[in-house]
Amino acid sequence: MASHPSRDAVVVIGLGRFGGAVAESLTELGHEVLGIDEDAAIVQSWADRLTHVVQADTTDGETLRRLGVQDFPRAVVAIGTDIEASVLTVLALTELGVPDIWAKALSGKHGRILERTGAHHVIYPEADMGRRVAHLVAGRMMDFMELDEGVAICKTRVPADAAGRTLADCGLRRRYGVTVVGVKRHGQPFIHATPDTVVQAGDLLIVAGTAKELEAFAAST
Repeated sequence: MASHPSRDAVVVIGLGRFGGAVAESLTELGHEVLGIDEDAAIVQSWADRLTHVVQADTTDGETLRRLGVQDFPRAVVAIGTDIEASVLTVLALTELGVPDIWAKALSGKHGRILERTGAHHVIYPEADMGRRVAHLVAGRMMDFMELDEGVAICKTRVPADAAGRTLADCGLRRRYGVTVVGVKRHGQPFIHATPDTVVQAGDLLIVAGTAKELEAFAAST
């Protein structure tokens, strides 16, 4: 393991389904990734796909120190069902002074413990995906993502009464409380929306607002 990782380097601890996807995506984006897992078979399976892969007990702060984890600017704790190992790993990273710690939580209680232990960002992948699927199933949105509490973004089609008009003329913000961020027309690149943007039937809109506002807007399309 190099003693001086790059500024974009990331430690990913726990290479299960979620952690593995994070590590692989970071690698594809050009980041140096140190993957750590306690399971030798999992480590072996990732040996040729990540910058560095190590088998180790990440609840042991001294082990992490020997691996040089304290020199990494950020870490992702993606440990699966072992809540104790998850919390102790976050604690070890905090004590090492890792400046940006992301941690996967299995429940709200687990997440609160991780935050109090030192995690800067807590991720709820199962709950977030569940809410996303529920919005897609229940409404007419083609995609949905909750960015923060009370803030979401979705992809949906143009309402029939808006086709051929500018966004200013449509008055979508006044009528629904939503903001059209961008427009994607078939065969053409994505464009950032302005009040003068003319939308056509069949266009896809990227729209921001609360989940309730987006549901109401998508129902009108």
